[in-house]
Amino acid sequence: MSQHEVTLLLGSNLGNPEQNINNAIAQLEAEFGTIVAKTQVLETAPVEFVTRNYFCNIALIIKTQYSPLQVLRKIKEIEHRMGRTTDTSVSVDYQDRIIDIDVVFFDAIKYYCRELGIPHEKHQHEREFSRTLLNGLMREKAVEVKTN
Repeated sequence: MSQHEVTLLLGSNLGNPEQNINNAIAQLEAEFGTIVAKTQVLETAPVEFVTRNYFCNIALIIKTQYSPLQVLRKIKEIEHRMGRTTDTSVSVDYQDRIIDIDVVFFDAIKYYCRELGIPHEKHQHEREFSRTLLNGLMREKAVEVKTN
């Protein structure tokens, strides 16, 4: 089976956000396997809605044999298990969340359907914190490639 490289962004701003991120990472590893690269956690102000709760965010790359929609479904299962009850794609309103996991890139493909858009345009072009994390991830990956 071929392995796909998937870039994910995770965010949390409820409860203990950093612990929520670590919990989600553990579940991603259990579901998909090894994480190829990841950034440090970045604390950020909320974007696109008003709340007093700051976010912890992280970017990472996983390898998987799953299709884009299979990856999305598994991610939604993790979010649900962790206590996320509403999804922005359904509610359209942004709100505080225990965990949010977004697919930003899937190999170098472009994939668009009702449930999923790859690449994730907002993370790629509109959100400064996302660009910071994605740039950090590319530097992290470059260092890993040089040491191997």
